[in-house]
Amino acid sequence: MEKKVLVLDIDGTLTNSRKEITGATRQAIWEAIERGHKVMLASGRPTPGMRRYEEELELARYGGYLLSFNGARIVECRTGEVIYQRTLPLNLLPGLYRYAKEHKMGMITYLADTVISAFEPDEYIRLEARINGLPIRVEENFLEFVDFEIQKCLLTAPGEQAEVYEKELQERYSQVASIYRSEPFFVEIMPRNVDKASSLDKVLPMIGMDRTHTICCGDGFNDISMIRYAGVGVAMANAQPAVKEAADYITASNDEDGIVQVIREFMN
Repeated sequence: MEKKVLVLDIDGTLTNSRKEITGATRQAIWEAIERGHKVMLASGRPTPGMRRYEEELELARYGGYLLSFNGARIVECRTGEVIYQRTLPLNLLPGLYRYAKEHKMGMITYLADTVISAFEPDEYIRLEARINGLPIRVEENFLEFVDFEIQKCLLTAPGEQAEVYEKELQERYSQVASIYRSEPFFVEIMPRNVDKASSLDKVLPMIGMDRTHTICCGDGFNDISMIRYAGVGVAMANAQPAVKEAADYITASNDEDGIVQVIREFMN
């Protein structure tokens, strides 16, 4: 049996609409690991926001990996070691701050296990904090406060507006940053050339695997790069239309244990 690497987005993919891993999905993942396959979680979430699922799947015991911040940081679960990291140039922040303020967007970054907000949090920032189980700290002197290495900034706006802002920001900053939406209302500002696919391309040689052995599953815009990169790219039934177009295979939804279907189809 050929060993595979199962790469799972978290929200809308690994977890159901209640942000839970179902018993059936957890059991199927454990059985795949016991057959010798590897599991990685790849998310736009900050690393602390992924820990709950790392612990539920016992990846420290089984030897999995966390690809957080859309791949700007890779952690080996067994040792807790950061084995790869890219940071966002801090000289981008003043321009991003001015743009966010002008367009009344939310703007955050992360410090350890805290969300740092430049402005009074909007509903999307409160959602981000709640999803990750992290407190929000508002810093009025945001640009002075953020003098430490960061993996990403997150800008927020209603979906139709965020689509326009995403394109404008790409035009301004594409030479120095990677910019894309992970959800209709989340605009991710990442180090240049960082996405889930580029992250996988770094970690796979470290574990003696290559892209032909990967099965990448996702539902959001930020999953498209790894779905195209994978040996088998999988979109959830609940995925955005553009994600389905990029996929080789469409599985059941996150509320119908779509990951169980993938494991049965490709990892037996």
